[in-house]
Amino acid sequence: MRARDLLTDFPTVTLDTPIRETARLMAELHLAGLIVLNEDGLPHSVLPGTQVLALAVPGYCQDDPALARVVDEAHADRFLHDVGDRTVRDALPPQPKELPVTDPDATILEVAALMARTRSPLVAVVDQDRYLGAITLTVLFDRVSGA
Repeated sequence: MRARDLLTDFPTVTLDTPIRETARLMAELHLAGLIVLNEDGLPHSVLPGTQVLALAVPGYCQDDPALARVVDEAHADRFLHDVGDRTVRDALPPQPKELPVTDPDATILEVAALMARTRSPLVAVVDQDRYLGAITLTVLFDRVSGA
């Protein structure tokens, strides 16, 4: 089985997509992450939802969970609104590590190894400088487990 056999049409965002819009898309589609495309329409990185949280949740609450408990519920429920005009670019680390990107001829084991090595639940598939779609961890598990 090859990457092309596991390929799914998968939503993307750009580096300039607002974080609020990104979070809304993840929520509506029940996604744990999104593929981020650069200006050329090629994968720049994978944005896990946890990176969106890291940007939106105040640092003092991340550093000391006890402080998160003292914030009243009305304000605690609105933490995502405080991201203002921040974009996907703001949520990404300055230098992306190895990108979870493969070609359509990669074997299923190559895709699994890439996911494991990059700790990414998504792998973007690119052929001749064209983004084709993604392979999700769920689809990969479905195929290898025979479900």
